[in-house]
Amino acid sequence: MASVRICVCGDEGTGKSSLITSVVKDTFVTTRIQPVLPQVTLPPSIGTPGNVTTTTVDTSALPQERAKLNKEIRKSNVILLIYSDHYSYERVGLFWMPHFRSLGVNVPVVLCANKSDLSASSSTAQIIQDEMLPLMAEFKEIDSCIRTSAREHHNIIEMVFLCQKAVIDPIAPLFDSKESTLKPAAISALQRVFYLCDQDQDGHLSDEEINAFQIKCFGRPLGDDDLDDIKQKVGMLSTESVTDLGMTEQGFLLLNKVFAEKNRHDTIWAILRTFHYTDSLSLKENFLHPDFKVPPNSSAELSPSGYRFFVDLFLLFDKDNDGGLNDSELSALFAPTPGLPPAWVDSSFPSSTVRNEAGHITLAGWLSQWSMQTFTEPKVTLEYLAYLGFESSDPRLSTTTALKVTKARKRRKRPGRVERNVVLAYILGAPSSGKSSLLDAFLSRPFSSTYHPTIKPRTAVNSVELPGGKQCYLILEELGELEPAILENKSKLDACDILIYAYDSSDPDSFSHITSLRSKYSHLEDVPALYVALKADNDKTTQRSEIQPDDYTTALGMNKPLHVSVTWSSISELFVQIAEAAVFPSLALPKSEEAVDRTNLYIALGAVVCAGAAFVAIWRRVGKVE
Repeated sequence: MASVRICVCGDEGTGKSSLITSVVKDTFVTTRIQPVLPQVTLPPSIGTPGNVTTTTVDTSALPQERAKLNKEIRKSNVILLIYSDHYSYERVGLFWMPHFRSLGVNVPVVLCANKSDLSASSSTAQIIQDEMLPLMAEFKEIDSCIRTSAREHHNIIEMVFLCQKAVIDPIAPLFDSKESTLKPAAISALQRVFYLCDQDQDGHLSDEEINAFQIKCFGRPLGDDDLDDIKQKVGMLSTESVTDLGMTEQGFLLLNKVFAEKNRHDTIWAILRTFHYTDSLSLKENFLHPDFKVPPNSSAELSPSGYRFFVDLFLLFDKDNDGGLNDSELSALFAPTPGLPPAWVDSSFPSSTVRNEAGHITLAGWLSQWSMQTFTEPKVTLEYLAYLGFESSDPRLSTTTALKVTKARKRRKRPGRVERNVVLAYILGAPSSGKSSLLDAFLSRPFSSTYHPTIKPRTAVNSVELPGGKQCYLILEELGELEPAILENKSKLDACDILIYAYDSSDPDSFSHITSLRSKYSHLEDVPALYVALKADNDKTTQRSEIQPDDYTTALGMNKPLHVSVTWSSISELFVQIAEAAVFPSLALPKSEEAVDRTNLYIALGAVVCAGAAFVAIWRRVGKVE
């Protein structure tokens, strides 16, 4: 429940206490009222809209009460400043507003011209024009103004409502009254709202899209006459604001500017809060970053609804239907976000995934990239799902329905499939052994004989079809100069599903790097691994190592190295074997006596024991009968 604390200020005799009493009693009190009323709390039931509890604090303008006045001003979140005649009006600009500024408070002020019954000769419009607007132009803290009469009970409830509105629906973050323009943060938020409501992304809100927006924000559609009236009025402001296709973004911003100018900023706030904005015009923290935890040995993946959302998004923004997103299409897609995720920038996206001949990311690459992002940083995926407008089929649920947590991977040596559809492989090996070329081949990039040493980690992600037709996403990562740091990091190794020990079969010094790594980091034995002899199109040479690769792997009880070349068309089979070994980790671990699955042996022994027990029981029973 929202709460508002009103500090009622003004010169003596302006009717402050009478106004407060009229609010509480709902009538004018003719008996004498004490000079300063005690604090009064108004429950939400008192005729004001909204579920708001309001506390009104009466004050005195006497010099000896100045310390108490200042204390109450600082505690309030809105000031109701009252004047009732020419003298008290002059004091608003000469004393009260400068005094508020001297206290350093940053709260809205509602200006109230009281005792309107004593100046019946002056119209409200004239009072606003001659008295209130000049003050509002000089002091931007003045949020709104109103003319009241406690005796006639005129605009009493409306006065309280304006105070509530100044706190609950502040105009200051939205509108610059001096420049008569929406503020940049408000424009940015409303542009995102327009983006999310423009469901076909044609740059216009059609009648159907406007009504869907109206129902989402206010719970009811517009009538045909109301809709035509709005478009007509907006169209009169700018010829480019409404076209035959509907209302443009410019028209949508103009409409909200009119709301602000007509003191209907509560309508703007209703729109923004529907789309999860806070009073500071940032998206709510629990909307951007909902609670989502990944237990140890588990991983995060996109759920079917998450994949469906990203597929629809890709197809919606592929305007030229060429099967790829070019720079302008990507820019339009990420318009309501802070830009590309930081990890994408670091990995030189889109070079980290599948592209078409023009260099634009394909649908397969798009889904691969988001699969990798979710695997490595699920909270970033949730953040971008919020920016891009993902909505769960159940409105009570958050963006977390677009993700799922895999079953914990407890014992890698146990036979069977790991319940993961996204797996990570680290490629280890000596410099110039062909690791980077392997990543290029994984993404179907042409082979280059030019050597470029890898300094920082480099990743590549693509989909792989496993035997049986099931698809998974494989992330290959070359560690670069961070290899020692990553191999010493337990959490990094726990996230890895398989290690690829790669060496150049034509370089006699290449394999020794692998044996040195395994000797230095003995815990690598616990991680599934494949050994790959690259550059098999060159002449094979004897390795300058204590033991040759085939003998080394045989001694470990593992498969011999796979001899491949990135120039061979069969290289794709290697990636299938890597992915298969990652989802069936027991196949890529050293075979030892301890690793033998004795399940069948235990079952057989159990059957023998049970049979023996049954035989003994029958023998005893027969003995008793005899």
